Amino acid sequence: MTHHDIPRPTQGDVVDLILDDHRLFESLLRDLRDATADREAARAVLADILIAHGEAEEEKVYNQLNSKRAITKEEADHGEEEHAEGNEKLLALLECKGTDTQKFDDAVEALATALNHHIGEEEQTILNPARTEVSEQVRRDLGTAWVTLRNRLLDDGAGAVENVRRIVARAHREGLLPADDDEE
Repeated sequence: MTHHDIPRPTQGDVVDLILDDHRLFESLLRDLRDATADREAARAVLADILIAHGEAEEEKVYNQLNSKRAITKEEADHGEEEHAEGNEKLLALLECKGTDTQKFDDAVEALATALNHHIGEEEQTILNPARTEVSEQVRRDLGTAWVTLRNRLLDDGAGAVENVRRIVARAHREGLLPADDDEE
């Protein structure tokens, strides 16, 4: 049985902090694929950290990197679209009744595909420019702002299914996700 504690840093370079969360996502996805792991616990931890991480990035990191000309508005917008897609896949995973079904396994793989794509792209198109185009002090200031919001969102139960539903519905309203024509 695996247990994941969500690290609660209070400061650091925003790039390093985000990368640390990315590695945690990958570890949690491995547990979600492992029939001998505590999949329910891994699902709950991943929901909390994924939502808190993404919401804090959108509010505290993307716009600031855009204003510092490290990334373009299009790159920031694309990151938000990918967060919305991942959140929609996370919601499908959270809505699975059990963790020992094919539906659960399929939902894990759909989330893993979206998340792995986003992690790769974000590390190349957002975090690399942040490393080279933004001063260490700005990265540290962004890191403090980001973890402060991230930790508050974790305290507020960011991964609760009702909250994830609300975030996914907002993404649909804002046009980050296509309209649901094929409701089940």
